Amino acid sequence: QFYKVALDDTEPFYNVLGGTQDNNTQVGPSRTLSTHGITNRDWGVTLFGDGHQPATEPGNPEVAYSEWQQGNLVRVDRTNGEIVYIKPQPAEGEPQERYNWDAPILVSPHDPARLYFASQRIWRSDNRGDSWTPISGDLTRNIDRLAEPVMGRTWGDDAPWDLFAMSRFGTITSLSESPAKEGLIWAGTDDGLLQVTKDGGATWTSSDTFALGDVPERFFVNDIKADRVRAEVAYACVDNHKEGDYRPFVLRTEDGGQSWTNIGASLPDRHLCWRLVQDALDPELLFVGTEFGVYFTRSGGETWHELSGGLPTIPVRDLALHPREGDLVCATFGRGIYILDDIRPLRGLEPEALEADMHLFGVRDALWYVPRRELGARAPLGRASQGNAFFVAPNPDFGALITYHIGGEFQSAKDARTKAQKDADSSIRPPFDELHAEEDVDDPVALLMIKNASGAIVRVLEAPATKGFHRVAWDLRYPSTEAWSRGPSEEGGGGGRGEPMGARVAPGTYTATLALRVNGFMNEHETVQSFEVKALGGGALQGATPAEVSAFQAELERARGAHSTAAARASDALERAGALRSAIKRTPAAGPEVATIVARVEGELRALQRELNGDPLRRTLNTQGPVPISERLSFTSLGVEFSTYGPAPSHTESLEIAKRGIAAVTERLDAADKTLGELRTALNEVGAPWTPGG
Repeated sequence: QFYKVALDDTEPFYNVLGGTQDNNTQVGPSRTLSTHGITNRDWGVTLFGDGHQPATEPGNPEVAYSEWQQGNLVRVDRTNGEIVYIKPQPAEGEPQERYNWDAPILVSPHDPARLYFASQRIWRSDNRGDSWTPISGDLTRNIDRLAEPVMGRTWGDDAPWDLFAMSRFGTITSLSESPAKEGLIWAGTDDGLLQVTKDGGATWTSSDTFALGDVPERFFVNDIKADRVRAEVAYACVDNHKEGDYRPFVLRTEDGGQSWTNIGASLPDRHLCWRLVQDALDPELLFVGTEFGVYFTRSGGETWHELSGGLPTIPVRDLALHPREGDLVCATFGRGIYILDDIRPLRGLEPEALEADMHLFGVRDALWYVPRRELGARAPLGRASQGNAFFVAPNPDFGALITYHIGGEFQSAKDARTKAQKDADSSIRPPFDELHAEEDVDDPVALLMIKNASGAIVRVLEAPATKGFHRVAWDLRYPSTEAWSRGPSEEGGGGGRGEPMGARVAPGTYTATLALRVNGFMNEHETVQSFEVKALGGGALQGATPAEVSAFQAELERARGAHSTAAARASDALERAGALRSAIKRTPAAGPEVATIVARVEGELRALQRELNGDPLRRTLNTQGPVPISERLSFTSLGVEFSTYGPAPSHTESLEIAKRGIAAVTERLDAADKTLGELRTALNEVGAPWTPGG
C-alpha cells in the first residue's frame, strides 16, 4: 500500500521511492539492464517503519528524504545508507506540533537544498533539514475534534476513544511552491482550508475568503499543485468521503486563489481524487489519480479519458511524472507501483490525430546496450531457474518504442464480405473470381519502416492495423540474413527457433514512418519521426567504437547468412540428387554411368555438409576432427553477441577463416549444381520422370 511516490534522476535509469503502510520506505529501479526484469534484490529500504511521503534532491540522487507517520522525517545518504533525523522541533516554550499521518515534504524547485515541511504550520530549511524556521502560524482551523458531535452528541474524555494509530486533526496535508515564481507557496489542510502566500510566508490568504462554489465546507485536501508555468494558476484535489460524499473535486484557480472552479465534475461519479500532476512540456496535459484508476485531460477538465492498458481498478494514491523520461509513475494502494512508459504521444494530442486513418507519434531516444543475463537462462517471465516463487516485474521493451494510432476499422476483402453477408442475413455465394481475389491478398497490416541517417531502410516491422493505440518495440537490429528453411516457422525462418535476429545497428540518427497495407494497396503516412539511438557505454575496458562494433557484427551476420545459405543449398542439392537417383531407376535409357555420377555428387555434397556443420558420425562417437565452419562462426558470435566491447583479434581471425571456408564451399556447390543441372537435362532428353529442379 503506497501512500506517496518520488523519483530521482539517476542515469541511465531513474529510481522509484515509495512510502508504504507497515512495510517501510522502499526504493527500486524503474528498469534494469537485466533480461530478467526487476527482481526483489533490486529493491531496498531507505527507512524502517511505516513509510509515507519521500522526496529526492534534483541533481543529487544520493540524497533522499523519508519519514514515518506524524512528521518523523529523516535525510538519507544513499551512498552509505546512513540517516539523519531532521524532524522540525518547536522552540523553547512552544507546544508540540500537530503532524498529519502522511506529513508533506517539498523540495523547492528553485533551490535543491531548500525544504518545506508541514505540521499545523509550515517550516523551511535552507540546508537540507539541518535547521528549520517556521514561515507561518497555524494554517488550520485548529478545531478540537473531541469536542465535535459524534452520533448526535459530544463525548467526554472517558468515552472509548480509539486514537492511538490515527492521524492528528488540524494538520497541513499538502504543499506546493510555484516553479514560475519563487516564494509563491500553496498549502492544503485536513479541515477544509486552502492557503497561499506570495511572499515566502510573510502573509497568508485563506480559502475562507475564496469563492469555492459547491465544495463542501470541511473538505480534506489530498493534493495541491502550483501550475508549472503560470504563477496565478493552481490545482487542488479535495474530497469529502468521510461524510459520505464521494463526488470528484479537482479545483483550479486562474487568479491566484480568488476563485476556484471544479474541473473534475466531468469525471465519473464517486471517483474521489487523490493526486494531480501536470506535464512538464505540455501544460495543458493533466493527470489525476482517483479511487479507481488514472484519468487525463487536455481540455482543461472539460473531458477526461481513462488510462487503462493493464492498470487494475485500484486506488491510485499518488502520481509522479519523470521530467527526463516522460514516464508516468502510479503509486497504488494495494497493488504496488505501475509505470506508463513515455507519455509523449499524449502531448499536444489533438482530435484530428485520432480521427485520421493513421497517426505516428514521436519516438523517445533509445539506448544501445546488451541486456545482462545475470541469472543464466531467460526462461518464461524472466525467472530463469528460480521457480514461480521468485518475483520479477517486467522491464520496458528493449529498443525504440514506437507508438501509433489507427483511426478506422480496416478489413480484408474477405472479412468485409462475410460481415456484409452477416449483416444482411444473406448466404449468397459471390462469384468465384471474387473469392479467388480474396485469397490473393493478406490481412490488413501496419508497416513501420526504420531508416538510417542516409535514408536507407534498415528494418520493416509488421504491426497490428486494428483501431486504437498500438506500441511496437524495434530491437535496434537489422533483419536476419539467415536462409529460409522449411519447418514449423517457415514464415520466420530459423528452423523452428522463431524469428532469427540480425546484427545490431550502430548508434546514430534514425527515422520511423508508418504505412498501411490493405487488400494489396499501401498508403504511407506523411509524418516522419526522428530519434536517436545512443550508446550506453560504461565498460571497464576500452574496446572498439560503437560504429566498429556494429560494422563487425554486420560482417559476421553476412557470413552467417552465407553459411546458412550454403547449408540450405547443400541440403536442397542432396534432395535433388536423391530424386534423380529414383528417376534413373525408372529410366532404362539413362545408362548405369549416370547413377555413378549422381552417387559421386552426393558424396561431394555430404562432404560439404561436414565442412559446414561438422561430422555427425564423429559427434555420435564424441571424437574430434576438422573444425567446421559453423564452429568458427559460433566462436565469433559468442565473442561479440553479449558485449559492446567489439571483436578481439581472435574473433576477427576466426571470422576470416570462416569466410574463406564459405567461399570455397560455395564454389564447390556451384560445381555440384552445374553437374546436377546437366544430368537433369540429359535425363529429360531420354524421357525421365520430372524431379525437383527440372
